[in-house]
Amino acid sequence: MTEPLVGVVMGSTSDWETMQHCAEQLRAFGVPFETRVLSAHRTPVELTSWIADAEARGVQVFIAAAGMAAALPGVVAAHTTAPVLGVPMDSKLMGGLDSLLSMVQMPGGIPVGVLAVGRAGAVNAAILATQVLGRSRPELAAAVLAHRQEQAARILANPDPSAT
Repeated sequence: MTEPLVGVVMGSTSDWETMQHCAEQLRAFGVPFETRVLSAHRTPVELTSWIADAEARGVQVFIAAAGMAAALPGVVAAHTTAPVLGVPMDSKLMGGLDSLLSMVQMPGGIPVGVLAVGRAGAVNAAILATQVLGRSRPELAAAVLAHRQEQAARILANPDPSAT
């Protein structure tokens, strides 16, 4: 089995509904990854252990999804020098704005690259992680380029929707 290059962690199993789209995009690119549900607040020891173990096995980019207080990406970033991409989860309280603001307000020196709230952020996190990996893996850079070309082709296939 290929060791993972991306570690995807979410604070709750309910986040999988959104983060499955991240996993699907990583699979489409052929990026080996693993997923975990670990909480910054409820399982901090296990989270720290997983980060160290994942890095030792070759994980080079972390994607962390969280809602509400959204501390998970920051805690991951505090325990690694690998890039950490944060995906704010949509919430009933503020539609994910609470999660987004929590993530983007990291203190200077411990960065988290924060994506859009919800599904778009999950997909974009997978694309951005693949772009980072693609800097040293030409096959992954080619996969991202092919994805962009496919997106363009879909749009250009029907550039005038009023004509149909």
